[in-house]
Amino acid sequence: MIKIKEGFKGERSISLPEELLTQYSKDPLIGNLYVRKIGFFPKVKYHFVQKDKGCNYSMLIYCTDGKGWYRIKGKEYRIEQNQYIIIPANEPYAFGADEKDPWTIYWLHFRGKMSASFYPQHPNPVSILPGEYSRLQDRTQLFEEIYSCFSMGYIKEYMSYSSMCLYLFMGSFLWLEQFRHYKIPSHREYPFSSRVIHYMQEHIDHNLTLEQLAAYFKYSPSHFSMLFQKETGSSPINYFIRLKIQKACQYIELTNLKLNEIALRLGFEEPAYFSRLFTKVMGISPSAYRAKESEHSASQSE
Repeated sequence: MIKIKEGFKGERSISLPEELLTQYSKDPLIGNLYVRKIGFFPKVKYHFVQKDKGCNYSMLIYCTDGKGWYRIKGKEYRIEQNQYIIIPANEPYAFGADEKDPWTIYWLHFRGKMSASFYPQHPNPVSILPGEYSRLQDRTQLFEEIYSCFSMGYIKEYMSYSSMCLYLFMGSFLWLEQFRHYKIPSHREYPFSSRVIHYMQEHIDHNLTLEQLAAYFKYSPSHFSMLFQKETGSSPINYFIRLKIQKACQYIELTNLKLNEIALRLGFEEPAYFSRLFTKVMGISPSAYRAKESEHSASQSE
């Protein structure tokens, strides 16, 4: 079997020199909990890592698509979409992507005097299932905030801020009910279409079908489509596509991600198909949109 540790299409990762991290670890605001390395791997076929003696850091892996596996304490576990694992420091382990349906993962290495406080009681993968009040996109956005600040980690203040954000990010996994409490309505139910749109936003990086949407909300596809269109004036799938393109615009305007990376992050395996949909919805190609926004930003700063 082919085994690859890193070097995948669309991958992103950042690390800082060990000497700098050692220096930072003496700071009380950083030393209790901080990032060592952080990254995002989309659909990483043949991904495989084995550490027979463990590592001097802990690791969190959050699977948002596909499948994988990991082995720890002599037992092997399957990891599926919307599950996460935390591997303690100095614990021998191995993990890898499923050969037929390789995983997409957000991951980070973390250290600090309080690292062990975030270790799970059991090594089993933990599920974070999407729901009407889940905050999957909030968690992903928080990851991006940590990633962005850690990339500026040669400046100590950015490293300090990334450490502060790491507490909330780790807490969003371990105290799931409390993390979701903010989104739970206290006095009324959301309209049907609002609940559906929230679910779409939580799955913006997937390719949901009408059948999958209808099944989740316990309707037949035809009845589900009728209810949604009555409230929004749009079919569910057309609305979902427009949400994806809306998110693509945000990535283009606010990040330096390449267009093919944006396509992958929104569940489009073919960049050309993404480009066609974007052009159809926005009336302009993604590259032309980026050029236009760059000119707009430049004129504002003058």
